Amino acid sequence: MSVNKAGATRSEVPRGLAGVVVADTRIGDVRGREGFYHYRQYSAVDLARGRSFEDVWHLLVHGDLPDARRSADFAARTAALRRLPGEVAAALPAVAAAGARAATGPDPLAGLRTGLSLLGAARGFRPVYDTDPEQRLSDTLVAAAAVPTLLTALYRLGRGLTPVEPRTDLSYAANYLYMLTGDEPEPRRARAVEQYLISTIDHGFNASTFTARVITSTGADVAAALVGAVGALSGPLHGGAPSRALDTLDAIGTPDRVDPWIRARVLAGERIMGFGHAVYRTEDPRSRMLREIAQEFGGPRVTFAVEVERQVEAILAELKPGRELHANVEFYAGVVMELCGVPREMFTPTFAAARVVGWSANILEQAEDKKIIRPAARYVGPEAPEPVAAA
Repeated sequence: MSVNKAGATRSEVPRGLAGVVVADTRIGDVRGREGFYHYRQYSAVDLARGRSFEDVWHLLVHGDLPDARRSADFAARTAALRRLPGEVAAALPAVAAAGARAATGPDPLAGLRTGLSLLGAARGFRPVYDTDPEQRLSDTLVAAAAVPTLLTALYRLGRGLTPVEPRTDLSYAANYLYMLTGDEPEPRRARAVEQYLISTIDHGFNASTFTARVITSTGADVAAALVGAVGALSGPLHGGAPSRALDTLDAIGTPDRVDPWIRARVLAGERIMGFGHAVYRTEDPRSRMLREIAQEFGGPRVTFAVEVERQVEAILAELKPGRELHANVEFYAGVVMELCGVPREMFTPTFAAARVVGWSANILEQAEDKKIIRPAARYVGPEAPEPVAAA
């Protein structure tokens, strides 16, 4: 504890609020020491293995897994919301053109912030403070269903291609790949992407989820909360690692270069992208599942990735004893998405296409509480003068 001049005590708070409980939630939990996480009591990995994306979406926002009839109804309801309002679609070429002038090149994730704002305005989203639970749910479904359409349209426009209109006869994942490439995907590739999407829908109070909840606590509308979440996700320490992990494989090149390449960077204090996690102290269960999916495809790329994982973990164990550093979800996510035809610049946007459902569930839960999130800060600057007492 520290004591300020007024005599009030302040608890020491860990950097980044690590481990600090800031809210109660019924959505899910991450048990890092056990290497386990769940959505509403169901193992997230088991759901990815056995359920559709739409079923898990239903679970997150409605609170239960649907039977066959309700599953079909929910899938049809959300598929019908994929098409963008005319005024939003008409504005996207300008959004994409502006993004193409960025120093890093076209960025669909940056354009998504603008697209979601336009969508919220076009659909007449109102502050959650002023709406009932059914309207809030409707707004989240409208927004989440439109995110893949926005992302793929911005990607294609940024490359001089015509956007592909969504189809209602395809699953969420298959339709995403169809709009991205213009071709109907092979079922096993669509399923692999679907499993990745399910595994990344939600993951505790990560930075983007917490951002969405803070904005929601102000009573703002669903689009505002999602725009803030996308902004948080765009940071390389949060959602930008899948492509960087794949860049690591490219930079290493061959198995004989793994040891010297990794040792040099670890000894220089650099982070090895795709390894280590802020929560897990054992193997990331998402990485384990995605490794299995990659191995089902097979090929030189997968064989090399598995060998790199083996050597990197051994080197990290040697050079950083006592620390549990394993491959995280980003390492094999990049491998799987590459195998399924997703370009690198769409890795993080694809993550957003999954996480928007988790953000939606958290927005709905936070909207039930009318208390604004307003933490305090500890002032550590120069001392201010004592206030002068009134005469």
